[in-house]
Amino acid sequence: MSKETAFAAVSRLYQEFLKLPFPPGLAGADQAGFGLVMLDSDTAAWIFIWIRNGGALETQGRSGLLRCIARLDRVIPILSEPDDPQYWHRFHDMARLVAAS
Repeated sequence: MSKETAFAAVSRLYQEFLKLPFPPGLAGADQAGFGLVMLDSDTAAWIFIWIRNGGALETQGRSGLLRCIARLDRVIPILSEPDDPQYWHRFHDMARLVAAS
């Protein structure tokens, strides 16, 4: 996927993602040792910064995003249906598109 295509795809997915509510009942929840609210906000912040910067992240941003992806890799496999795994998979896919571009 070209950088321009990735940018357009992530921008669209991010706008759709912003309309989704955070999964009910997960405020304050931890999975695999990570707070889900912080994982959500940290990942969203790096994706937002990437979009704001026209598809670029500095070294610190890239490291932060990769850390979020590694945490999502640990969290997603242990989620149950009430944790809304689809929400997290969508987030994970977006983050991976950003990291790959």
